[in-house]
Amino acid sequence: MKKVLSAFLLTGLSLTGFAQTYEFKTIKDIEALPVTSQGITGTCWSFSATSFLEAEIIRQTGKRIDLSEMYNVRNTYPEKADNYVMRQGKAQFGEGGLAHDVINSVRNYGLVPQSVYSGLTPDADKYNHVEMAAVLEAMLKVYVDNPGKKLSPQWKEAVSGVLDVYMGKNISEFTYEGKKYTPKSFLAMTKINPDDYVTISSFSRYPEYKPFLLNIPDNFSNGSFYNLPLNEFVANIDNALANGFTVELDCDVSESTFSGKNGVAVIPANEEDSKSILTEIKPEKEITPAYRQSEFDNFTTTDDHLMHIVGKVKDQKGNEYYKVKNSWGTDSKRVANGGYVYMSIPYLKLKAISVLLHKEGLTKKTRKDLGV
Repeated sequence: MKKVLSAFLLTGLSLTGFAQTYEFKTIKDIEALPVTSQGITGTCWSFSATSFLEAEIIRQTGKRIDLSEMYNVRNTYPEKADNYVMRQGKAQFGEGGLAHDVINSVRNYGLVPQSVYSGLTPDADKYNHVEMAAVLEAMLKVYVDNPGKKLSPQWKEAVSGVLDVYMGKNISEFTYEGKKYTPKSFLAMTKINPDDYVTISSFSRYPEYKPFLLNIPDNFSNGSFYNLPLNEFVANIDNALANGFTVELDCDVSESTFSGKNGVAVIPANEEDSKSILTEIKPEKEITPAYRQSEFDNFTTTDDHLMHIVGKVKDQKGNEYYKVKNSWGTDSKRVANGGYVYMSIPYLKLKAISVLLHKEGLTKKTRKDLGV
């Protein structure tokens, strides 16, 4: 009997069946530009949404244009600073943001290519905003913590000066492929229309098919979300991907079963599988709307990280996963799958805060019900 049991263990078997390591095959792969790194910054929102716009440009024009992530960041920081100061410090200020902040930046300030605005100082080759963010926050606290004194009229200029020092002066005109552009004329060339994009989500505490304001810290710009039933929320993501539209994703990555190193994001049905499920196929939890809402309400699910869904894969058992482009680089010592994470449907159903997508990627039913 001992010899028989040893044979089971040596061949990776158990008394209940095989332990199967993941083997993935592509179902859908939509063209996008390569994975890049956000460095030591909290700007995943711009890296992911900019990647999303790059894919939209490919879809609409066939052009592969490496857009500047930091141009969006450079133009969003003054908006966050103004919100913080005008609310007298009773608001979020930090490096975080959401996908609609990039859409707002594009609408107001246009787009520029990476080649004309890297956001790096001349002596830097990696992004690191730790010092810049600390300096900006300290400045803003001085402006709001001056009881009885008028706000200095120079404060916005001072904020802009700090951004110039750490990121470089803003761009008003440039040459790209031999042609002169402004950021707005460059935007027109890309065929991106900021009004074509909508954000959808699913929370049972809000009315269905109506816009709502989700109270999360990084929603400093008070962006609205359309609320859908959970299954319809997922169906719209699948519909978009099936029809060649990529999807921008905001989700919680704090779970131990979200692993960039292993390249998977999964929700085990059994807690004892939390480690083994990172390398082996295990049963996953069934996610209901009530459970999703409760996990959000008790802060188990939080707004952590934004990424870009560019396709789908399946494992050898036929389970489907979303192919999610991350912004943690491609170093194989830190990340698997070349920087992509394969996210299971249960993980997305539980941990996705929202997605942003082109309105034509929505199902006909949802477009009609939302009136978009």
